[in-house]
Amino acid sequence: MRILTRLETARALDPVSDKLQDAVFAAPVPDGVRDLLHGTWLGHPLHPVLVQAPVGAFISAAVLDVLPGTRRAATALVAVGTAGAVPAMAAGLADWSQMTRDRRRVGLVHAAANLVAVGLYAGSLVARLRGRHTRGRALGFAGLSVAGLGAYLGGHLAYAQSGGANQAAPEIARIPEEWTVAGSLASLPDRKPAVRTVGDVAVLFYRDGDTVSAMIERCGHETAPLGEGDVIGEGPDACVVCPWHGSTFRLRDGAVRHGPAASDQPILPVRVQNGNVEVRQP
Repeated sequence: MRILTRLETARALDPVSDKLQDAVFAAPVPDGVRDLLHGTWLGHPLHPVLVQAPVGAFISAAVLDVLPGTRRAATALVAVGTAGAVPAMAAGLADWSQMTRDRRRVGLVHAAANLVAVGLYAGSLVARLRGRHTRGRALGFAGLSVAGLGAYLGGHLAYAQSGGANQAAPEIARIPEEWTVAGSLASLPDRKPAVRTVGDVAVLFYRDGDTVSAMIERCGHETAPLGEGDVIGEGPDACVVCPWHGSTFRLRDGAVRHGPAASDQPILPVRVQNGNVEVRQP
């Protein structure tokens, strides 16, 4: 754990990290493709879904490598895993580029380890295709070992550092369970975002006539203040745009319309009673 803490605070990695991040931002990739890689359409990050293909193939190949008469099958699995690593790495790079610096430091080493692992598997595939199966198996086992290190770092990034998690979701538990007055309906500006505190949680309200919606104000991607974002569209399709990274959420139901956020913004039940706007936990 001390090593991981040092890695999280290793500012020496920042020059490399920043240059790679700039390169990702500068890449001529359409927004639709970026949303695809972020998993906006899926409801959560795409990267952990895609890694199942290469990981499964590599582990299966390792099992077959210790069994007799399975050379062709093991070679095919190594080929599938090596090819499947490419889209998984692309999705991971897209997510990594939008993370905070402490997460990017761990993610950089995670990516480097996986890149080495894929290189070893590519060498394993070449050796197998040339009939050097002993060398191919050795490179495969080495690749699996390095991939295991990469997976450990990826787990730390996801679970210990909450990389890719919806940062706004824990706020729901801090909203009162009973209906709580957030303010009067008249105090909310029409068709403009307004932030009110419910309990000790900032909530973003949006009024369109007599209809009011409410969502957790801190962006689920990296906790940016959505109350400072612009509203685009109108009526039921009105959306708020995150002022930090551009994630776009539909105000009436929190649906994510544009990444890098991959999941919807948490919303709250709303009612108007005696001229007051009330909210509670879902």
